[in-house]
Amino acid sequence: MSELHKFVFEGQPVRGMLVRLDEGWQDLLRRRAERAPFAPELRSMLGEMTAAAVLMQANLKFKGALVLQVFGDGPVKLAVAEVQPELAFRATATVVGEVEAGADLSALLDAHGKGRCAITLDPKDRQPGQQPYQGIVPLRAPDGSRLRSVAAMLEHYMQQSEQLQTRLVLAADAQAAAGLLLQRLPSAQEDAAADEAFQRIAMLGATLSREELLSLDAATLLHRLFWQEPLRRFEPLAPRFVCTCSRERVRGMLRGLGREDSESLIAERGVVEVGCEFCGTQYRFDAVDVGELFTPQRNQPPASRSLQ
Repeated sequence: MSELHKFVFEGQPVRGMLVRLDEGWQDLLRRRAERAPFAPELRSMLGEMTAAAVLMQANLKFKGALVLQVFGDGPVKLAVAEVQPELAFRATATVVGEVEAGADLSALLDAHGKGRCAITLDPKDRQPGQQPYQGIVPLRAPDGSRLRSVAAMLEHYMQQSEQLQTRLVLAADAQAAAGLLLQRLPSAQEDAAADEAFQRIAMLGATLSREELLSLDAATLLHRLFWQEPLRRFEPLAPRFVCTCSRERVRGMLRGLGREDSESLIAERGVVEVGCEFCGTQYRFDAVDVGELFTPQRNQPPASRSLQ
């Protein structure tokens, strides 16, 4: 069962979270495999992105979607993980070239230095004129060296954009996507003792192996890592795979395309087919459907009034 565990270190300015996505991640991969399965290297990268996005969303007091994107000039054009406030997640990627065996994040997205990481916070009840918040950083460290893992990329992002010291350990395979996040609390940024505490706890977290992260239950894993640290855990949350696509959203997309172009597609193909990149659901619109999109609704008769 997919679970997210939040915890704090008693008396220390450090918080943490541990997530493991099982059946939801497997469902996402199964749906993708029905069209074109991800190469193992891309599957691992996207799974790590998804686990990280769930961790970051759970770390926010924000009513809206968190969207983690990486894009660049490698064989992977774009990879996206989106998480809603209730921890409903979905993810996808667009591949334009051959993914070589053993390719890391840099090889997948940053072949010529154009790779970027963007995190967007899109409010659920956006006000007129309000724009989503977005932060973007290159897939290079300040010294110009390549960032070769999702964890390194996001630690760099958090330090550059949020000025928060963060340690991430991520892993994913065909069965699960998992992650550990440790973060120094913002209120303790100028405290030398707090810095020492974070560094000690972060070093313990860094000893976590990929196999342990993917196989151990939360209680065993946290005890193995932090058995000497006073730890307080909270009730676990349940992330799940959910796609927010709908026929009505596709209708809106076709309206935005315009009547002329939509009818041109019908004339050319006989039907408009739109597939969701996240879940694979296919939406079909024939000539009648498209005609209804651009036909003004007739005025409805006024509601009858009861006589008193």
